[in-house]
Amino acid sequence: MSTEAGNHHKQDSAWPELEKAEKLARGAALKWASGIFYRPDQLERLGQYRKRETQRTSSVQSRLKSAVQSYLEGVGTGLGQLRTSLDDIRAVCRTMVEVREECQNKVNGFESLGQLSGLVSDHVQLATAVHNLHQVFSVPEVVADTRQLIEERRLLEAHTKLMEMECWRDDILYQLHRAGKQSTEGEQIVLSYFSGVGQLNEDLAKELWDVVNCGLTLVKQDPALFVSAIRVIEREEKIDQVTMDSQSQHKFLPPGRPKNLRQMFFKVIEQSTAAQFRARHTDTKGPGLANHLAALQNNVLNDLKVVKHLMVQCCPPHYNILQTYAVLHHTCLSGHLQDIISWDLEKGEIYTVLNWIRHVYHSSPEMMDHPDLFPDVDVASLGPLISQDALEQLQNKYVNAVRVAVSDWMQKALEAEVNDWYSEGEPESDHEGYYHSSLPAIVTQMLEENVQVAMMIGDHLKDQVVVMALQELETFLCRFREAVISYGKERSKDSQPKHYLLYLLAAVNNCITFRRSVQWLQQQSDRGTHSDYCMKASHSIDTAVDRAMKKGCRLLIDEMLLELQPHFLQLLSGSWLSGSEFIDSTCTVVDTYYSYFSHIREPTFQGVEEAGRLTNVISSVSELIKLKDSSMLSLEVSGLVANYPDISDEHVSVLLDIRGDVSKEIRGTVLEMLEQSSQMPPEGYQPIFSDILVPAPVLPFCLPTVKCG
Repeated sequence: MSTEAGNHHKQDSAWPELEKAEKLARGAALKWASGIFYRPDQLERLGQYRKRETQRTSSVQSRLKSAVQSYLEGVGTGLGQLRTSLDDIRAVCRTMVEVREECQNKVNGFESLGQLSGLVSDHVQLATAVHNLHQVFSVPEVVADTRQLIEERRLLEAHTKLMEMECWRDDILYQLHRAGKQSTEGEQIVLSYFSGVGQLNEDLAKELWDVVNCGLTLVKQDPALFVSAIRVIEREEKIDQVTMDSQSQHKFLPPGRPKNLRQMFFKVIEQSTAAQFRARHTDTKGPGLANHLAALQNNVLNDLKVVKHLMVQCCPPHYNILQTYAVLHHTCLSGHLQDIISWDLEKGEIYTVLNWIRHVYHSSPEMMDHPDLFPDVDVASLGPLISQDALEQLQNKYVNAVRVAVSDWMQKALEAEVNDWYSEGEPESDHEGYYHSSLPAIVTQMLEENVQVAMMIGDHLKDQVVVMALQELETFLCRFREAVISYGKERSKDSQPKHYLLYLLAAVNNCITFRRSVQWLQQQSDRGTHSDYCMKASHSIDTAVDRAMKKGCRLLIDEMLLELQPHFLQLLSGSWLSGSEFIDSTCTVVDTYYSYFSHIREPTFQGVEEAGRLTNVISSVSELIKLKDSSMLSLEVSGLVANYPDISDEHVSVLLDIRGDVSKEIRGTVLEMLEQSSQMPPEGYQPIFSDILVPAPVLPFCLPTVKCG
């Protein structure tokens, strides 16, 4: 018993977890039993509980024994495998020791294998040479045959033989590369032996590019030769592709690869197009520019037609050869036009270039919009022939050239007009009897024609020309007014023009016609980009027309006043009041000039012979003179001053003198009232009395020694 207790104690010491689990189990069982048998009636079932728990304990013990047995069997199997592995490892170690000892004993024997390796390399080279011996010996003969084929332009046959020789050379070089002899003496020997192949490559390429360079001619005369050149190029492109694909795998690139013949093809046609362009259009300056542009149009269209109908069939679709040629011609044309617009072009030449750029090239059926080119040529993708900045500079250059021409023409027309003013003949008159000249028609027609010509180019250029026309017309009207002023000064000289008045009338009527030209130009600019500026310019021109017209009218009136001046000196004098001779003479002069003024067009005529307000002045003055009650003079004079604020006290004094019945007191009262009621004329008032000179009073003659009475 003590032995079992000791064993149990040792077991508990070795397995503390077991002891803890047993205590927990006992506690749980005690707790369960106290709960079950708490009531007395449950004690009767004690036997059943004992039997059930006994069965459960037996089942648990059975499963536990089975698990422990399986675990022990697995441990035994593992230990057996470990023993087997240990035996195998020991056997391998013994074998490795034996191998190591064997290798150390045979190290000296491996040193003789280096010589064997060299012999193997030499054998590979010799085997390669023997394998290609027939081809190697035939290389000089094949080179000669190939050169002959190239000279005869049998390009496909020549290229076939050239590919064959390149294949022999590349095979030999690849064998050397595999044997590790790259860039050695053997490779240099091979390259030297096949040096004729490299020369043949150059000769064949030269023939190819000669054929491509004459492609537009050959496709019409001998398309087979051009097709052969294209086939050679495509063969080489495929070889390039295969070579580049294999190079990444074998690390071997044959000499001269890649050739990139297709890329060179497009470069050659670009150079040939530019060269043909220069050869065709060398001397283009001078008056033949229009013919030159017409030749450009014809040549470009013919070339593109040849490409569309012939060359397209000779090239692979991915070449897109028609669009390529369209782009090349477009580029050449663009550069050529840049050269042209940099020249010192005249107005007509600039217009020809502008019209060709804006309308002929892109949209003309005889150019890029030709039915044969649509829809294969994408005209929109070509872009403009010249940049927008260059186009605007060219348009500005055109406008400046037109400005110079218009200014010179206007000046010459004005000089001719002024010469007519001094001629012996009368000016022209229309069916209504209005005097005029051809000057407005000449100037107007010239301006309208330039605007309409610019309109054919585009609205923007038209607007620029309209602005220029308005500016030049304003300048011309100022010169016209100066000419009228100079013409008026000639009146005071001895060499008075014969038909002075008639040409003044014609000048005034011409101003009215010029105003209509301004209205036409204004209509052209109403919807333009410069409409605001044109509106301001139109106002300026209206002002210039009014000034020139008023100056002419002023000279006409001055001429009438000059003739009336002797009669005005007698105005309101005693002799003037006593007889009607002066009145009759004045009326005769006025009627004469009225007949002249009737040849002025409306509404200027109304402005020159507007007599309503003058009649009112005469009526008011007559009322002052006829007034019988002199005490009412102050009231009458105040009404006269209110209506005509420019009347002066000198005018009133003369009127009072004409009455002859005004006392000194009444005169003083009237003049004092006049001084107190003086006021500034209202805005827009047209002066009347300011233009009437009051003659100085005639003083009595006195001797120096006698006082004047």
